[in-house]
Amino acid sequence: MSTHSISPTAGPFTGAGLWPASWTPILLLVPVFVSLATVSVYPIINGFWLSFTNTSLALQQADFVGFENYVSMWGDPLFWNAWYHTVYFTLVSTLLETILGLGMALLLYEPFTGRSIVRAAMLVPWAMPTVVTSKMFGWLFDGQHGLVNYLFRSVGLISENVNWYGSVDNALGTIIIADVWKTAPFMALLILAGLQTVPKSLIEAAHMDGTNAWQTFWHVRLPLLLPTMLIAGLFRALDAFRVFDLVYVLTGGGPADSTEVLSTLSYKTMFSTLQFGYGSALSTAMFITEALLALGFGFFIVRQMRRQG
Repeated sequence: MSTHSISPTAGPFTGAGLWPASWTPILLLVPVFVSLATVSVYPIINGFWLSFTNTSLALQQADFVGFENYVSMWGDPLFWNAWYHTVYFTLVSTLLETILGLGMALLLYEPFTGRSIVRAAMLVPWAMPTVVTSKMFGWLFDGQHGLVNYLFRSVGLISENVNWYGSVDNALGTIIIADVWKTAPFMALLILAGLQTVPKSLIEAAHMDGTNAWQTFWHVRLPLLLPTMLIAGLFRALDAFRVFDLVYVLTGGGPADSTEVLSTLSYKTMFSTLQFGYGSALSTAMFITEALLALGFGFFIVRQMRRQG
């Protein structure tokens, strides 16, 4: 009597015969899907549900109120103030960081002595924790003893100290400066990667045709870089729209709510006043705005890629 060994993978079913062998990779991914659903999908769904309730730990209530939170939010000047500051911060910081990042990438693309060291050093501001950056700029722009005021007085740009973070007119702009300093290197890194994909044969052909450096950049490099710049701008805009720690550490949303953004307003509503229902509605409005922003960038990215295709 002969015996035959049966491979577990032989035939359409596994050795136990419980499921088709083709299902095995999918079943091995089930723990990953469950983990992601637990830490990502469920909080989103639960937050969306809370936005339709008046859940409040202070008042000990959790009743379904429909769109009442959204109606209140639509007429809330604090929401529109924070929404405007968030959109303004996102657009201005992303634009400045893209322009500076492009300039830095163009410089780092050219060969020079110590280029590798400069490239590594360029990433230091981006690698620093945001809280550290916030504290550093808090000292630099201190209204009484800050280095910026000292330097500006020394060269005659100002005659007296400027209260950068305590002024309604200057606070948000100063936060944007701090964010640009920190994140422009990240944009430069992404754009530099795109710049290195531009065929050198096109640059050489342009030079042979007698174009100068500006014409080569404007007519050859920039059109090929636009998809990369748009994708980099998309990543940066989505991240900038969620700004929290930079604002919270530097100003806390003040003075007089002049730097309040949606993240800080949602945080204060949910964890200071304990209004989880209204705070969830603010977060949902933030999510919807960010989704529309992503769709806008996506439209231009697809359009640019079709042109080049």
